[in-house]
Amino acid sequence: MLGTVRSDNWRRAFRVELRAEAIGLAFRGWPVLPGTYPVAGHWAGRDGSEDSTGPVPIHADWQDRVGTKAEQVATWWTGQPYSLLLATGLGYDAIEVGDDLGRRAARVLRSVGLPVPILATPEHRWFFLTRTGSGLTAELAANPDIALRGTGDWIPLPPSPFQHGVVHWRVKPEVCGWQIPTTETIQDALLDALREPTTRPLVATGD
Repeated sequence: MLGTVRSDNWRRAFRVELRAEAIGLAFRGWPVLPGTYPVAGHWAGRDGSEDSTGPVPIHADWQDRVGTKAEQVATWWTGQPYSLLLATGLGYDAIEVGDDLGRRAARVLRSVGLPVPILATPEHRWFFLTRTGSGLTAELAANPDIALRGTGDWIPLPPSPFQHGVVHWRVKPEVCGWQIPTTETIQDALLDALREPTTRPLVATGD
């Protein structure tokens, strides 16, 4: 019984945190959406079976709900600790890469004094937020470790829960003054990171 109470209290507190983050981002004009959340090894919160490996929008008509005002967004998190999703392709895109490439690209951006919003999942995937723009260059598009998340897609935002941890910021938007870079800026950094000598040792930076 005590364990159940603690679990309920934790879930309630976590829902409050997710709701507060969703409201704050909605006020800033970010197209946020509620997504499924992990429970006992599966993703809950949406009618019907889901075999996804990550959160998906709980509303089938989620594309029609994009741009909902913050006051309405607040009501979406009054019942369950839904994941916090960002609809991409509508002013915001994201370039998804693996953990190693993400670290190297972040180092390239730091070297030129250009912090950008970066988030990471417990599944070792990094997302570089960009303004909606052009597609990936041919070199990046051919790399299986890189994906552009754009129109008709979404990404999880912190502090969305996963089966083994939560999504977290590697570089918070506040650090960048809430400025979102162009996709070309991030793609240039990724290309530079890919062309780094493979024998160069990686230095732990704590990012």
